[in-house]
Amino acid sequence: MRTLDGLSATLGAVALGVVDDDGVDWRLQTLEGWDGSEVRAEYTDRESDHGSWASPVYLGSRPITLAGTIIAPSQELLEGAMEDLRAAVGLDDTLLTVWETTPKQATVRCSGKPLMQYVTDTRATYSVMVTAADPRRYSTTLSTGTTALPSATGGLTPPLTFPITFSATTVAGAITAVNAGTFETRPLLTIAGPVASPSVSALYPDGTVRQLLYSLDLAAGDVLVIDTDARTVVLNGAVSRRRFLTVSGGWPVLPAGATVTYRFASPTYNAAPTLTATWRSAWM
Repeated sequence: MRTLDGLSATLGAVALGVVDDDGVDWRLQTLEGWDGSEVRAEYTDRESDHGSWASPVYLGSRPITLAGTIIAPSQELLEGAMEDLRAAVGLDDTLLTVWETTPKQATVRCSGKPLMQYVTDTRATYSVMVTAADPRRYSTTLSTGTTALPSATGGLTPPLTFPITFSATTVAGAITAVNAGTFETRPLLTIAGPVASPSVSALYPDGTVRQLLYSLDLAAGDVLVIDTDARTVVLNGAVSRRRFLTVSGGWPVLPAGATVTYRFASPTYNAAPTLTATWRSAWM
């Protein structure tokens, strides 16, 4: 496979902006919508005054159009390439990756009729439209961190010799997460038992703290997954436990360009349980 000059992307199993192993030339000439998403906002005129009252502003979905030309060594290979592209523009979630200097990806679905037009028996134009329900453009690198509950080491050991030096230190219990992007991202937090009433605290650079407090115990083999984007709490992949989670200060997201420390805690120490955080840096 040889990369062509210009735009380069991968939609599902189809690479665009390359010459593939069959000698098919996939030229990507248009990538519309990758530069920004729709915006949702409302403005209500102020009665007997200038201006308007502005609602909160949210990003909407991100419609994306990919268009270009396919040049194949034969009609058979051209037809096969066109079928591959139709299959890639699926009705289910499909990964779109754009190979910028910092590669980024989005999960998309088909949102328009694929348009393909023969120019000759070995050349055709194409235009496909997909939409990312989540407008963020994510890093292709999945970041992850795992920690056990905090434990103390050192301290006082008899017999004591004066003067006494207090040297106890707390180890583990924290994950440092960095969002290198320009838009907030939302981690997936996984707690593996056994652990009594676990909690996760997010410590922000400005000193604020957001906490997730789970009121039940997890037995050995239990896995609790907290999705801070979907705002779901699922035990062992099947049972919702959202009603047992208290959110204090807001859901613990990762702001743009920020470093956040996630602390794992429990009223009872146990060496076995772990907290794992996974996330991707995100861009607008």
